[in-house]
Formats: sequence, structure tokens, C-alpha cells
Amino acid sequence: MTRAHFTTKPSGNASESSLPITDGWERRRKRSVPDRSEHFQSRRILGMRVDATSYAETSDAIFDLVAADSGGMVCCATTHMVMECFDDPNLLRKVNSSDRVTPDGVSLLRALGALGVKHATRVYGPLLMLELCARAAASGIPVGFYGGRPEVVAAVQEKILELNPDLHIPFAWSPPFRSLSSDEDTRICDVIEVSDALILFVGLGCPKQELWMAAHRDRLSCVMVGVGAGFDFVAESKAQAPGWMQRLGLEWLFRLASEPRRLWRRYLIGNSRFLYHFLLRGNPS
Repeated sequence: MTRAHFTTKPSGNASESSLPITDGWERRRKRSVPDRSEHFQSRRILGMRVDATSYAETSDAIFDLVAADSGGMVCCATTHMVMECFDDPNLLRKVNSSDRVTPDGVSLLRALGALGVKHATRVYGPLLMLELCARAAASGIPVGFYGGRPEVVAAVQEKILELNPDLHIPFAWSPPFRSLSSDEDTRICDVIEVSDALILFVGLGCPKQELWMAAHRDRLSCVMVGVGAGFDFVAESKAQAPGWMQRLGLEWLFRLASEPRRLWRRYLIGNSRFLYHFLLRGNPS
């Protein structure tokens, strides 16, 4: 079995890790990326762009970006992300400039339907990550992981390699909770570039991961995919809602019951604010 390895120590910070010293990254030459906009519709939900795409179209778009060596940024959107963007114009601009903003939550599917998009498909971050890893293994595309606790990053690699023994994972790192210094951040960018990971899954949670991807979009030549709690779900360090709850749009209730102290504000206040602004105020943008 192909074994993934940590490019750095899985715990600690960049300055203490065995990061290779490089002369700095160099951007690869960009090539044109096929325009797939005709394959899906987009709508603004409280000002934030959401693409009514699918797993297949999103996967194709990501591999187009990989083939073009152009880098890229993909967000898996939830109601929580919509409200974070609603409250932060800077975050809104960054998310709206992404290559794809997929509807991760059922609430957004219903909002798309209310805005005239029929038959929208949920593109759930954890499943998108698994699908991309399977396709990457078959195509010989290296992938990397950035975010999560050390034990979770190790577990998600093990789980994915069980499913895809031929997958090459040249980079995986659990960053510290504190902010990295400028030098540390530069060294991490160097390591990611030297690793040749072409798809980088980012699991820092919203809005941290979207801000991180946007800040590094012009510094990294890989395609970054923000998957939120996807690392925890695939590693099975956190339970996912049963399928029937997901289909009914009650995943938020399951997660609230699982982590009430951490998530009560996000779901009880955030979801209520979303409904108020979308339904009662007519989706202001």
C-alpha cells in the first residue's frame, strides 16, 4: 500500500517542524481553463454566489484547473457561510471570486429552488473529497491535506488510503491554532509547492479556511478545496447525521445536539437570521 507521510511534524508549529529549506516557490505557467458556466446556473443568496452545480461538474472543473496548472479555490457553501459573508463584505468578495461555490447544505438547495433553479444537487464537502481522491488515484494526481488536529489528519489519510491504495499524498499538515508568522507561512507555501500536491484539501472551518485559501490563491499552484468538518467526518472522529436527517435538511439539528456549546449560536441564531433575511426581507443582496 502506498503510504502517506507528514511533510512536517504533525504537531507543533512551522518553526519547530522539519520543513525543507527552499529558495522559494515559483508559479507555474497558467494555461487556459475551459469555460463550463453553461453547465450550471448561479444565484446570489443574501449576496453570496452559489452555483447550482453537481459532483460530476465540480470534479470536472477541478481537474480542468489542475490540467491548466492555474491553481484555484473551491468553496462548499452552507447557511453558516452565507451568514458569515452577509456580516463580512471582505469575506463575501473572496468567496464570490472562487472558481466554484457548491451548495453543501439542503437549505441552500431550497433557496436555489425559490430563486428559480430547478433540480439543484447537493455537493457535500466530505463526499466531494472522497470522489476527488478516487479520481486522483486513478489519474495519478497527488493530493494534500491542510488543517485539522494531528490525529485527525493522520486518520483521514489512513481511511482514504484504505479506499484508494494507489493515491499519492505528498503533503499533510496540522497547523497550530495560532496564526503563523510571515516566515512560517512562506515556508509552508514552499513545502506545499515542492511537494507537487495538485489538489489541497483545506479543513480549517468556515470562515478561516475561505480566508486562508483566498490569501494563498496567488501563492500556491494547487487547487484548494475547502471541506470544513470533512476531515472529521471521513476520519470518523465526529459522527455524521443519518441519511434521512440529511435528506430532510435536519443535519444542523444533529450537529447541534452533538456539540451544543460550540454550535448553538451558529444554528439557533444564524439559521434564524438566514430565514428572516431570505424569506421576510426578500433575499437582499
